[in-house]
Amino acid sequence: MCRYKLPLFAALLVLLSTLLYALQVKIKNKQYKRTHQAALSLITGKKAAEAVKSLQAILAKTPKDAETHYMLAVAQARLGQEEKAAQALQGALDNGLPPGRIVGGTRTGLEGLAKTDLYKKLLAEQKNKAVHGPMLGCIAHDGVKVWVRTAREADIEVIVSEKSGLSEPVASARGRSKSADDFTAVLQVSGLKKNTTYHYGLGVNGAKPADAGTFRTVHPPGSGLALRLAFGGGAGYTPQHERMWNTINDSRPDILLLLGDNVYSDDPTSPEMQHYCYYRRQSRPEFRKLTASTPVYTIWDDHDFGVNDCAYGPKINSPSWKKPVWKVFQNNWVNPGYGTNRAPGCYYDFQVGDIHFIMLDGRFYRDKQVKKKKKGQAPEKPAPSMLGKQQKKWLLETLRGSKATFRVLCSPVPWVFEAKGDSLDTWNGFKKERNGIFAFLEKEKIEGVLLMSADRHRSDLWKIKREGTYPLWEFNSSRLTNIHVHATMKAAEFSYNAKQSFGLVSFDTTLDDPTVTYAIRNIDGKEVFSKTLKRSALSHE
Repeated sequence: MCRYKLPLFAALLVLLSTLLYALQVKIKNKQYKRTHQAALSLITGKKAAEAVKSLQAILAKTPKDAETHYMLAVAQARLGQEEKAAQALQGALDNGLPPGRIVGGTRTGLEGLAKTDLYKKLLAEQKNKAVHGPMLGCIAHDGVKVWVRTAREADIEVIVSEKSGLSEPVASARGRSKSADDFTAVLQVSGLKKNTTYHYGLGVNGAKPADAGTFRTVHPPGSGLALRLAFGGGAGYTPQHERMWNTINDSRPDILLLLGDNVYSDDPTSPEMQHYCYYRRQSRPEFRKLTASTPVYTIWDDHDFGVNDCAYGPKINSPSWKKPVWKVFQNNWVNPGYGTNRAPGCYYDFQVGDIHFIMLDGRFYRDKQVKKKKKGQAPEKPAPSMLGKQQKKWLLETLRGSKATFRVLCSPVPWVFEAKGDSLDTWNGFKKERNGIFAFLEKEKIEGVLLMSADRHRSDLWKIKREGTYPLWEFNSSRLTNIHVHATMKAAEFSYNAKQSFGLVSFDTTLDDPTVTYAIRNIDGKEVFSKTLKRSALSHE
């Protein structure tokens, strides 16, 4: 009888040990987005065997989690266990992982499986398709840009028609995805009519372009229009909350602004981690559907650029990873610009009709701050800069030259000082610089200015009063998909954190007194707040 009891007892011990390990993993990584990033850190840190153990423990609790099967394959591939890795990949596919995740991009961690039958089969199936995208951006009255990633270098064609079925195309564009750009390409479509709905199709390697979606051109710069935009930040990868992209899509925005903490890579020295976080999000069907029909504009914040609340100083090449991280950012979005030749970054501006958007980079040039060690001791830098000399000069020149009805200043962190207690990470740590920008608005008599921001895991409306001139209203939202939440703020005009949420901003500049309405909608599409402002209330008189 002992022959049977001992093995059974041993098996129970193994099972108990596995379950306890899984519980430890769950406790250590309360947020889903971090679980597989922790495993990838082990893999790239030459601890792939430890990663295998932790991932198998997770699968003992959640055997149908596709992402865990995928990361297990990455770990086993690193260990040279090709057969086991292929089995794990099949488990990922069986549980819904998009095939493009496996063969798309230059740094998947699965390159060692290139000679396996499964990998070859998937590559053959995906070589004439877009594995990520198409993603729209830079919408104008006469054109649009289309971003796409392929499995390998490929010739790409976009055709545009006013008719469904893509009959009678009116414009087209061609390009090629390149390994140096992580197998991405951006195609410029031009020669379109203003304020017109178009169908477009995408073809790869000579394949007949297949219907990819629709988009609508906008009014020329300076024209009055009605515009609806969605915005937010705090988009950590969370499977049960990825439906947020469908909710946003259902609100029918004309454009989408993502204001930072878009993927939470949090590892600027690891290209593998950065690529993994972008691939993970860009493979989601909900995100692909939204960005295939809604032009998107992005900036980064700490979790996409460096680590939490980071500040690395104003030097362009120090730390040495700054420009490589910037390159990864460029490869994964389709923005109008990425700083200037002299001062790279993620800042730029664009105009839709008579609404001018100015997007700021709050991380690349941010001064390091030394907190006061003793009461009354001054910080190391009495007047630190968030923007850096060149970006600030660009900002003021851009503001001075703007003739728009509304000017929207978009920051990755809150403008209002009270949004994060006494933290120095928001503009609260850069009071002199922020107040200088506001004083410039008054000096130059710049009207119609609105503020937008992200960072706080909730949605707020703030009113910043200014003596002798109009108040500045700040729309803040940064809990698109995040599990983590920040407490509501009593000092705000309104503050919401009950569920994931986004901001929906509607402009109408065709009116005698143009309006802007800020609404907050939760992940279920319910509107929980709305406030309308008139342009006349944003003037110096």
